[in-house]
Amino acid sequence: MDNNFQSTTEYVASEELMASVNVAIALKKPLLIKGEPGTGKTMLAQAVAKSLGLDLVIWNVKSTTKAQDGLYMYDTIQRLYDGQFGEEGVDDIARYIKLGKLGEAFESEKQVVLLIDEIDKADLEFPNDLLWELDQMEFYIHETKRTVKAKHRPIVIITSNAEKELPDAFLRRCIFHYIEFPNAELMEEIVKTHFPDVEENLLKNAMDTFYWIRGMREVRKKPSTSELIDWINALQIAGIPADKIRAELPFVGVVVKKDEDLETVKHYV
Repeated sequence: MDNNFQSTTEYVASEELMASVNVAIALKKPLLIKGEPGTGKTMLAQAVAKSLGLDLVIWNVKSTTKAQDGLYMYDTIQRLYDGQFGEEGVDDIARYIKLGKLGEAFESEKQVVLLIDEIDKADLEFPNDLLWELDQMEFYIHETKRTVKAKHRPIVIITSNAEKELPDAFLRRCIFHYIEFPNAELMEEIVKTHFPDVEENLLKNAMDTFYWIRGMREVRKKPSTSELIDWINALQIAGIPADKIRAELPFVGVVVKKDEDLETVKHYV
């Protein structure tokens, strides 16, 4: 298999982004992706998996997530329950070990893409707690005295919304790429992957209005790529004439999500 990532029909990647993915694969290092929400960070992992013909394992990180959750869980409650009711095999602790997403990726019979999504949502120690596992591609299960080693090194993609700084020791082990917000040319290409038959005047007026809104310094939550795509979809479904987009801002709530931003935008219409 040729481990060389290319844009797919559903995901348009810049040359710099494709290069970063391929460097991370070649160097066997995690790829850390930062960028504004809605710039396609999570979708990148899906596109890499599709481009390379690999399965995708997704570890969604939350504020309560601990590194241990991705390795394995020892289900002591189930074992206790089974013991009370005389179930067979209670002495076999391995029955009660459930692998987490990192464990699943390591145990897979073929290489996978592992997405660790929104790592900055967890506490500051979370990335450091994964250093050994991501470096050595193994971890130890104390209850069964078994070492789980990656049968095939997964392609690891880590996303961050830059809500908090990540530790230097963790950053040193990653290839880093910041997804810049698409310029108009790339954005048009992205939109046309979703709506290849979009009417040119509608596309131009919607994009001009979208970038006009993004350019307002007073707007606190800048609309994202995904919101532009949703907006164009709504405009097409409703059959809104292109010349009314800037003048009337139909369905503007699809792209502007805060009350104060909505007031700002309408003030300039």
